[in-house]
Amino acid sequence: MFKRDVKKLGNLLPAFLRNSGLETPLMQRRLISAWDEVMDDVVVQNTGKVYVSNQTLHVEINNSALRAELLMRRNDIVERLNNHVGVRVVTDVMFF
Repeated sequence: MFKRDVKKLGNLLPAFLRNSGLETPLMQRRLISAWDEVMDDVVVQNTGKVYVSNQTLHVEINNSALRAELLMRRNDIVERLNNHVGVRVVTDVMFF
């Protein structure tokens, strides 16, 4: 009888994602999805496009006063989003 090296899928999946180059896009997608959960309703209602490029989160804000307030809090926002995902995905956030 053959002895099989049985491993749990939960242990294999992270290594597979990392080796295939899918870990970073997955984490970026999780961070983008976390925007609605981490930010308050006023910010979410005034948010347009959200995307990640070169470890920077780009967020379209439709209200200029809100955009100015968020610019002052951007380090806190980056920290909260990264903590929510559990991995350092972005290093900065830009509002346009």
